[in-house]
Amino acid sequence: MTAIHLATAGTETDVLLREDAGGVATLTLNRPDQYNALSAALLAALQSEVHDLADDKSVRVVVIAGAGKAFCAGHDLKEIHERADPEFVKDVFERSRQLMTAITRLPQPVIARVHGPAYAAGCQLVAQCDLAVAVTDARFATSGVNYGVFCSTPGVPLSRNIPRKLAMEMLLTGDPIDAATAAARGLVNRVVPAKELDAEVQRLAQSIIAKSPDVVAAGKKVFYLQVGETMEQAYREATAAMVDCVRSDDGREGIAAFAEKRKPKWKSK
Repeated sequence: MTAIHLATAGTETDVLLREDAGGVATLTLNRPDQYNALSAALLAALQSEVHDLADDKSVRVVVIAGAGKAFCAGHDLKEIHERADPEFVKDVFERSRQLMTAITRLPQPVIARVHGPAYAAGCQLVAQCDLAVAVTDARFATSGVNYGVFCSTPGVPLSRNIPRKLAMEMLLTGDPIDAATAAARGLVNRVVPAKELDAEVQRLAQSIIAKSPDVVAAGKKVFYLQVGETMEQAYREATAAMVDCVRSDDGREGIAAFAEKRKPKWKSK
C-alpha cells in the first residue's frame, strides 16, 4: 500500500491511501474522524492520483472507498467556515468540479465501494463513479439544503443517475434514502451485506478486467460522449465508435473468437 503524503506545516498527512492488487487500484479516503469530508488537501490528493492513474496501464479498474464509519460526508464545511475566504471557497469547488469530470474521463471504470453514509458531495462522488456497490445499511442524501447550501453540484451527476423528480426530492428535502431505494432508483448497482462487500466489488472488477482494456476505455468514452446528446447525434457518435471498435485489433479478435467458439486473446492486455 502506498500513501499520498501532504506533509506541510499545519496540514494533514495520508489523507488518501492507494493500494494496487491484480489490476485494481483502490483509493481510500482517509479522514475517518471527519467522516472522510472532502477537505482541500483530500481533493488535491484525489486530483493528483486520478491524473496519474489515467496513464497507468497496469491498472484496469479503480475503486474509491472510505475509512472508518462513513464513505464520505461531503465537503468539509468546518474548514470552509474557518477559512472564510471567498477565493478559498471558489478553489475548493473548482477542484471538486475538476475531480468529478476527471473521474468520467479516466479510461478505467471507477467503482464506488460504499460501506457507510454518503452525503452531499459524498453522494455526488457515488453518482459520479461509473458503478457503485453498497452495503445494506448505507444511506445517501444531498443534505446541504439542511445547512443553507443547496447541493447544486451534487445535483449534476445525481440528475444523470436517477429520474428528475426523485432527484429534486432529494435535493429539496435533504432526506436520506436507504441502499435498497438507491438501487431501485439507479444510484447504485448492487446492495450486499457488509461481509460480502469486498467480494462483490472484486467480482465486478474481475468481470471488467476479463474484457479488452482498449474496448472498455473506448466504450466508456463514447458512453459519456453520447449521453448528453440528442438521440440523433448520440447515434452518430455511437455508430462511429462501433465501426472503430469492430475494426480494432481486439474487435477483430473478439469476433474471430466468437466465430471459432473459443476465448478471445486480447491484443491490448
